[in-house]
Amino acid sequence: MRYYSTKVIELGSAAFRQPNAKSHCRFIHGYRLTGKFTFTAEALDTNNWVVDFGDFDEFKGFLQEKFDHTLVLAKNDPAMKEFQALEKAGAASIVVMDEGVGIEMFAKYCFDAADSYVKHKTSGRARAHSVEVFEHEKNSAIYSVESAEEAAADVAEVANVVAPAKGKGKKGKAAEPAWAPVAAAEKQPAAKAPEENKPISIVPKQTSAPPQGVPVGGKNRPSTWDFGTKWA
Repeated sequence: MRYYSTKVIELGSAAFRQPNAKSHCRFIHGYRLTGKFTFTAEALDTNNWVVDFGDFDEFKGFLQEKFDHTLVLAKNDPAMKEFQALEKAGAASIVVMDEGVGIEMFAKYCFDAADSYVKHKTSGRARAHSVEVFEHEKNSAIYSVESAEEAAADVAEVANVVAPAKGKGKKGKAAEPAWAPVAAAEKQPAAKAPEENKPISIVPKQTSAPPQGVPVGGKNRPSTWDFGTKWA
């Protein structure tokens, strides 16, 4: 059994561009970004919480330093020198991302930071499950990491297709979902053909350590959390 909880955080108003796009997305444009964070744990804390959201000010401050009133650029942006000149002139505050920009990459960046932060705060009891970043009410992107057991449960649910009742010419009723926990050493079963238009959840393999990063607090805000903390 697992528990899940969610937190919505206003990331800030950020500008960025896709330098390789053929469309107008190659131009600088901005959005008021919002992140929906989902956390999970097998056991709750003494307050019956997955994580303590009252202790998130430091984490929210870290994200807003990256995304609020900033110009977020890909490390390989060909116009980097021109943008750096703007920053030098006091016309922009640049944040450079190694893996690229866009809400998909922002979701991954926020996920990695959230996973590191929550594992630090809970001594590894809880972790991030997924992050959804919204540009606006119509556009969002999700980055998620699931355990083998969770992924197997998703596969079993999608594969739970019941054939029409025999001899009656009527549509069969869907059976109640049923599955057993998959042992850690077992391989996930291959999914059967899903029903038409029924989505299949595909997620990347969970990693055991967050990426290397930078300390959070800033010059005037010391922190006990380091984005580069490694976890066993």
